[in-house]
Amino acid sequence: MPATTAAPLIDITRIYAEPAALDLPRGREMAARWPAAEIVPVESHWRIPEVHGDEANVRRWVRIKREALVLGVKKSITVRPNGRSADFIAPSTANGCAMACAYCYVPRRKGYSNPITAFTNIEQIMGGVARHVQRQGVKPAPNQCDAHDWVYDVGENSDCSADALLGDNVRDLVELFTRFSTAKASFATKYVNRDLLQWDPQRRTRVRFSLMPTEMARLTDIRTTPVPQRIAAIDDFVEAGYEVHVNFSPVIVAPGWLEEWRGLFRQLAAGIGPAAKAQMACEVIMLTHNAALHEVNLGWHPKAEEVLWRPEVQETKRSENGAINVRYRAGTKRGYLDRFLALLAEELPWCRVRYAF
Repeated sequence: MPATTAAPLIDITRIYAEPAALDLPRGREMAARWPAAEIVPVESHWRIPEVHGDEANVRRWVRIKREALVLGVKKSITVRPNGRSADFIAPSTANGCAMACAYCYVPRRKGYSNPITAFTNIEQIMGGVARHVQRQGVKPAPNQCDAHDWVYDVGENSDCSADALLGDNVRDLVELFTRFSTAKASFATKYVNRDLLQWDPQRRTRVRFSLMPTEMARLTDIRTTPVPQRIAAIDDFVEAGYEVHVNFSPVIVAPGWLEEWRGLFRQLAAGIGPAAKAQMACEVIMLTHNAALHEVNLGWHPKAEEVLWRPEVQETKRSENGAINVRYRAGTKRGYLDRFLALLAEELPWCRVRYAF
């Protein structure tokens, strides 16, 4: 199949850049990929009113994501413990996304029209990760993240497959982890970037393809690769040397939801081969939504809110940063999750569950 090109998802016409970001080689390389783009100097990647922080941008949300790129310098090179999907969260090489999933948590800190911000001090970021890996030594015991390796999530605040359209940060991280015998990189994605198949990850990078039933994805996974194409890519990524897991995420409860998931499980079983199944594991994450995002969505995609915002089965929860989130009520959620896991065990007995929440 032909390599994915940037045009359908990203077509940069304006680059907002901190001067220090363009002083670095990676910043100049990224800007050079879009020679016709206007360069707009900014003091901080956090404060650009015309691309984040203004809810009126909802009317040109997709255009901003397609046409705007922000270049910044990552100030905090900190590796944080996680213990759920990964052992650690690596310093981000990007935040924001070119896609526009209706439930996404990533834009909440910068404003809901948040396009990709790429950090150009990649050498500094990689150095921080390498030093952390070296300090950890050998993993003493298996856990839900991995049986042998320390796992570092390198894409907490972005989609690395889309980030790779903009420059070499993601490739540099994949290559970095091939130098380690005790650690691996991990990132979740909803975008099939077949250019990644030309790299040599040596089983030191875990790609987690996020999946949900096709009709629900059409409603809520805006600007992403269609689910059948994500499934079709799994065997190719395994053959190319990636560890490939899947995220069943988010699980959205709506009329007929379990039968739709049954169909998705059967689609996955039929769509991948023995090698992929032998190394497969999954995460299951029930929907968490956000009150402020709900209000924004009503201005551009109210149809999605019919399934995402359901006060009759949800409860509020204040997050660590003070945001008001909603999730399925505790007792109800446990029942939903139990039914989901029972169906998963019935349809995909070879798919180990690493993490369910």
